[in-house]
Order: sequence, then C-alpha cells, then structure tokens
Amino acid sequence: MARFKAFVSDDEDDDASSVASSSKEQLHSVPARRHESDNEESESEDSGDDSDSSMHDSELMESPPQKKPVRSTRQIWADEDEEQEEEERRRREQRGGRRSTSTTSSTSRSPSPPPRTTRQGDPTIIPWAQKIGVDAQKMHVMQTSMFRMPEEAAALKALSVQPAIPKVVFPTLPRKHNRESEGGVRERTSFAQDLESVPFRPTRKYARVDISASVVAGSEGALLDAGLSMGRSFRVGWGPGGTLVHLGRLCGPFSEPKTTANSSIITKTVVPLVDQHTTDTEHISKLLQHHLSNSPISPDADGVPFANPSPSLNFSSFFPLFSPSDRSFQSSLFHLGHALFDELDLRLGESVSVDVRNRVLALRRKAALSQWLEEAVAPTVDRELKANPLADSASIVFTHLTGNQVEKACEAAMDGGNVRLATLISQSGGDDEFKADLESQLQIWRDEKIDVHIREDVRKVYALLAGIVDVLEGSKGSGLEKCGDVDMTKGLDWKRAFGLRFWFGEGLDVGIRQIFEGFEWAWKNGGEGGAVEPVPWYKELPNSSSQGSGSGLAWTLPPDAMVPDGLYSLIKLFADPTCSLSHILTPFSFSPSPADYSILWHLYIILSRCMRVRDFADREDSGVGVRSDARMVDNDDREEEEEEEDWVEGHSPTADLLASMYALQLEQMGLVQEALFVLLHIEGSAGREKAIKDMLLRSAPSLDEWMTRGVIGSLKIPIAWINEAKAIYALNNGNVYDAYELYLTAGLYNPAHELAVLELAPDAVIRHDLLLLRGIFEKIEGHPVDGWHVRGKAFMDYVHVMNRLPELHAQMSDVDAIPDAAQALELEELTRLVPRLIAILPDVLRDRTDPRHNVAVAEMISGLMNRLDKVKPLALAQTKVQPTLVSEATRLRHIHSTAYQRFLNTIEVAS
Repeated sequence: MARFKAFVSDDEDDDASSVASSSKEQLHSVPARRHESDNEESESEDSGDDSDSSMHDSELMESPPQKKPVRSTRQIWADEDEEQEEEERRRREQRGGRRSTSTTSSTSRSPSPPPRTTRQGDPTIIPWAQKIGVDAQKMHVMQTSMFRMPEEAAALKALSVQPAIPKVVFPTLPRKHNRESEGGVRERTSFAQDLESVPFRPTRKYARVDISASVVAGSEGALLDAGLSMGRSFRVGWGPGGTLVHLGRLCGPFSEPKTTANSSIITKTVVPLVDQHTTDTEHISKLLQHHLSNSPISPDADGVPFANPSPSLNFSSFFPLFSPSDRSFQSSLFHLGHALFDELDLRLGESVSVDVRNRVLALRRKAALSQWLEEAVAPTVDRELKANPLADSASIVFTHLTGNQVEKACEAAMDGGNVRLATLISQSGGDDEFKADLESQLQIWRDEKIDVHIREDVRKVYALLAGIVDVLEGSKGSGLEKCGDVDMTKGLDWKRAFGLRFWFGEGLDVGIRQIFEGFEWAWKNGGEGGAVEPVPWYKELPNSSSQGSGSGLAWTLPPDAMVPDGLYSLIKLFADPTCSLSHILTPFSFSPSPADYSILWHLYIILSRCMRVRDFADREDSGVGVRSDARMVDNDDREEEEEEEDWVEGHSPTADLLASMYALQLEQMGLVQEALFVLLHIEGSAGREKAIKDMLLRSAPSLDEWMTRGVIGSLKIPIAWINEAKAIYALNNGNVYDAYELYLTAGLYNPAHELAVLELAPDAVIRHDLLLLRGIFEKIEGHPVDGWHVRGKAFMDYVHVMNRLPELHAQMSDVDAIPDAAQALELEELTRLVPRLIAILPDVLRDRTDPRHNVAVAEMISGLMNRLDKVKPLALAQTKVQPTLVSEATRLRHIHSTAYQRFLNTIEVAS
C-alpha cells in the first residue's frame, strides 16, 4: 500500500474542496459521471466492491497540501516514499499506454476512485461513501487501516511548529537500507566525507581446555574437518628429557626455511638444554641433597606435599660441599653470598645502640667483601706472574697490588732495590693526607715534564697509592717531553678493576654501595679509563675469543647483548635496594647455557625463601604485612619464630616457572628424584600436583622398586600418584590387566571400573569364565564409582543370574522337596531382573566397532534368554531384543519356549 500524508486536520473545511478539485485534475483517466437512478446506483455499489478488491497503487492519487509547514524527519521519510511510489506509478502508466483498447474500456467501466480526503473520522464519511457507491463499513475499515488517525495527525501538526530536529549521528557504520524502527538517520555519504571508525572490540581471551572438555575429544574420525580431527596431532609436543616431537625442521623466527611445503614426516629431536660433557652431575646432586636435608616436606592445606626450606639454609651451609682449595665459580659465588648476606656475629652487648651496631655491621660487611675479593683474584694474579717471569720489580709490585697483596708487593720492591717504594707501599690505604702527598708528587712530575722519564709501572704504583684508579694524566709536552695518559685498569678483569677502587680509590668510611655505584658508572659511562665491563666468568677463560664468546660454547649471544657476571649481579643486589631477583637471575650470567637454572634456583631459594632478602617483582602481596628481619640480629626469642611460622606468602609465577625449568633440566640429565624434589617447591597446590604427576608419567619406565622407595620415603609423594603413572604406562603398552590392578592399588576406582567394563569383562564373558568376571568387579564393589548400578553391577547380576537361576529352578522343580516361600520369592526377583539386564547390556558394551563387545553382548543375552526360557519364557514378552545381538538358534528356541508355555497356559485355563 502507498503511504499518504495527513497534514490537514478536521477543522480545515475550506481546504476540502480545493483538495478534491486538485485530485480530479491529476487523474490520468476520468470516467463519465454516474447516472443518478437507483438501478445504476445499486449497480455502481456492486461494481464498486469489485473495483476496490482490484484497486492498485496507480489508481490512488495524492493531494498536495495548500500549506507548506516546517517538515519533520518523519515527514521527509514519507515524502521520499511518495516520490518512489509516484515514479513507480509513472512507469506503470507508460506500460499501460501500450495496452489494447479492451483494457481501456474495462477501465472506463470501473467507477472512478474517490478523491483523497484529509479528514479522518469525519461523520460525513457514510453519506459520501454511499454517494460514490462504496459500502460504508468497508470504507471505514479501509480508512482505519490505510490512513492515519486524527490523533496522529494532530501530533504531526504539533511537530510541524517545533524547530527542526538536529541530525543524530550514531557510532556505527551507515547501512545501505536503514529503517525507521532502528532509529537511524538516512543520509547519503559521499566520498568526501570520512566514515565513522569502527568501535573498538577487545580481542577474545583464550584459556587452556583439557582434552576431556575439548570439542576435539571423540572427533578424531571427522575426516571432513581436518582441523578438528587432526588439530592436536600436528602441534609440537614435548617428551621426557627434553625430547621434542615436531613436523618438518626446527628453525628460528628470522631464519629462512629450505622447504616450500610442510612435511608429513614426524621428527623426534632432543634439545640439548645443557652440555652433558661439562655439567658436573655429581656436584648438582650434592647441592640438591644438602637442600633436601634442610627442607622439611609436609602436606599443605590441600593435601599436596610441599617442600618448605628451613631458615637455617644459608650460604655458609654449602661450604662443606666445596674443598678449601676449590676456586670454581660456584664456590666463589657461595662465599660471596656469605660475605654479603649471611648473619654476622658482631659480638656486641645488648646495651650497644642501633647506630653503633649498624656502623659495626657495615665495617664487618666491607671487611668480609674485601677478604672474598682477595681470594677471588688471587688465582688470576698468580697466573699473570707466572706468565711474565722476566718482568721488572715495578710491574710485579703493581700486579700484587691489583690483588691487594701488600706484603708480597713490599717484598717484590725490596728485591728490586726500591726501598723507598716499599716504604710507601707499606702505608697503602692510609689517610687522605698520605694520598694528597703522593698526588702532589705526581703533579710535580707533570709540571716539570719529567714523568716521561719515569717508568710507567712506577707511575702506576704511585697513582694507585694516591687513590687514582681510572686514568693517570701525563704531561702535555711535545717532542721528547710528551707523556701520554695511563689507563690504570688496562689488561685487568672486572674483579681486579673493582678491587682497585675498593682498596685504593675510596676511603675507609665509604660504604659498599657508594663504591659499587662509582664502579658501575665508570664502565657504563666513563669510556676513557676504569671502564672494565663485567663479562661472565666463562668468557674470561683462556680459550675464549676476543669478542667474548667462547669457541667451545654451544650457545652464543647477540653482539649487542650485555650480560653481566653473576658475581657482579650479586654485589649489585646487595648495593641496590631497589634491585629485584628478576633483574639478576639470568642464566647467561651464571652459565654458558641459557637453559641452565641450577645456580639460579638455589640462589632464589636462599635469598627469597630462607633469608627474605629480596624476591621476584611479580610476587603478589598477600596483605599480611612484612616479615620481621629480627633474625638478622642474634635473637632466639620463640615469639619471633612463631610469627615466622604464621607468615602467609603471596604467589609468584616466575618462581614456579623457575622451578619447572630446573626440573626439566634435571629430568634431561636423568635425575628424576632430584627433579621431583624441585617441583615440590612450586607454590600453587594445583600446579604442583599436576607438574609432579606429569613428570611421574614421563618417567614411569624408570620407576623401579628402588626409585619408588626413595620417592615415597624421602619426598613424601603419595604412592597413589606413582601407581597411577605406572598404570597409564602399562595401558599404553597394552597391559590392560596390570593397569587395572595398578589403578586399584592407587585407589582410582573410576578408571579401574572403566577398564573392567570395556576391556576385561568382554574377554571374560567370551571365555565363559564367570569366576574371573565376578572377581574383577568384586574388587570395585562398595567403592564410589560413577555409573556402577548401570554398568559394573550389571555384570555382577549377570554372574548371579547365570549361577543361581538354574539352582533355584532345580530346587523348585523337585516334586519331593517342600515348597519354600523364600526361594519362590528369590526366583521371582531373578525372573524380573533378567529382562532389565537384557535391556541395558547393549548400552553397557556400547562400542559396536569392537567385535569383542558385539560377541560378549550376544553371548550374555543368549545365556540369559536360555536360563529364563527354562523358568518363565513369557517374562520376555515385553522386552525388545535387537535381532542382530542374538543368534538365529537362540531366537528360534525362545519362540518355541514361548509358544509352548502359552499352549500350556491355554490348556490349564481350559481345564
């Protein structure tokens, strides 16, 4: 239907005639005026009914309003609709002009349509309808359905006097076909106008789904959807000991592949996380054994075993694991930790103030660090002296001073005849006045331009005694008097360069923090002297190249990567209170392998879990407060110990990741028990349990009796977890019955019940071994098992019916026996049980692709039908048995028994 405008209200009677006249002028064909006779009027009424039913849009003409009020948005839409209808009407007129004369004559016989009126609900409608020959009731219905009501006309008139509605822009893309119901504004967007931007929609967050809850489970046969059926088959998977199973070849993110298509060959690659030849497995085992002896293991609130390191586990407790002559990096690391973080016996009374106590503690820390530094650089000093046996006395003196070996330096000066120099060396580390005198002497040499005539090693010794540890300036002469600057740290490693600043560059009152900050600024920003980069220990080995990457190392760093030495990082942790363990625990700082987490994990446990010195930056605050550090001072108060036991920790994902990575490293080295011990330190109960079970499953082939005893006894891991891992391994190897017994031993009755129903029971039924079938399910009976009454109990009832029903039938059939009511009741219950068993057995053994299930179901149904046919064959009359599940002989026997029983019943009723 066309849409009409109704801008004229009922009170505008003067405009009615003009509207009607304009309507007549716009008609494309005006029929002759009607005769006023009653016959013709009645005929017109009949023809008017027919014409109304065939009325189309081209016969309804619009009457333009006399006034042109301010149009609203809704009126604009109506005008656009009318324009479209007018265009459609013109096209139909053009097509109608080419029609035949018969069409025109038929049109002339139809009454002319009434002119449009804008008055709705006018009482003159009925006389006007009679005048044009249209039924009044039908005219009223058409008016109600096609034209707007007076209330709506009044509302539109009220809107016409209101100001124009501003255009509303919605934050969505313009639609091609907008609708009134959607509240949008229809506008034509040109290319010069920018489209509204699409609103931001956050990306979907994905979560890991277990295989039991995944849509992929059970869809392995959906060959039409390869992504669904083989999605989990083509992903990369990790196996025991760092074994990686993948398709194609491994490559980095920036490497170019050599093949142009994906390979269908599955490759198993062992990723070398650590160098098996250079890794000291025995020493790692000793560290973990010492750690285990100081870490009590007990179940947490969720019943999962958890290793809680004891506060007594500090750096000095690891000293017995190293020999006194051990100069390895690990030994030096634990000694440095002892000097910086372990408790020190200050031997002060309780009356000493806190300021004095802190001052004494700082001096003791500095003295301990100085002693460690002397021991750490002693091998390098000795090696350098042996490499230069023909060096002069001044060079030997300076080499001894780089290791703070003052006594040996004095002896070397005396042996070289430099008595005065030996006297000065004996006063090294003196007060500021002594250093100022030596610095003035150096200044005199520069002013007189005679420093060029003094040997460089002598000048370096004087500069070192004067506190100059970076660059010694030379005189700025020319020609023979020109003397260049001397780099004091040239040819030294970072420890000796740091020692020069520690022993000679700063005074006694300067703390470790200020000395470290000066050294760090020197090598980061200095660039002229004293800038020795703290490269890791393995890059300082004799076989290392000049670029710092050892020729025998399997892993290399990018050229622009700067990884400081682990010893330097530990000093930074002490000197910088804002430094966290996340910044210093980098594998390349402690090992040439980026996957070696052995030292990192021990440092984390000691510094964070035991000594409470520092922690990872991502540890969530538990909201309990800060643990008291009162145990740093000698205090054995029991109340403090109780407060420490009640401490509630937050959770750190980085700590759990560190433990998992170290456990993977140990697993690849074959240290399964040690790996399980490390996993006991995972903080989350659920993650700890899953990680331990996964490792037990991967290590199931090596879980012999000796290892099982160690895991249960030392690590307190439940035996049920071990048996579960062994059961899964046995099931993967095809040992179903062993897996069933291991599940029972582990107390996992649900998987044991599943194996008994789907794997063991069909074989026992086919072998007719009812005793074995009963024994399989008797071990599960009485335990909480899902679906026991409709699965496992069905086999128990089957065995009971097969054994008991013939006995009862024989006893009840004996004519000499006295009828027993209990036996009769039991027989009746068994006869009722058999139809129920026959009905549920196809669902119990539901795998129709397994021939064992089909044969077992047929065997069980046949046996039950045979037993029941001998007692009460009509009991199966209401039970529908699938013909494919029983043999032809069984069906014929059942039909014969049923017919014979019905015949006997008929005779009995007839008699």
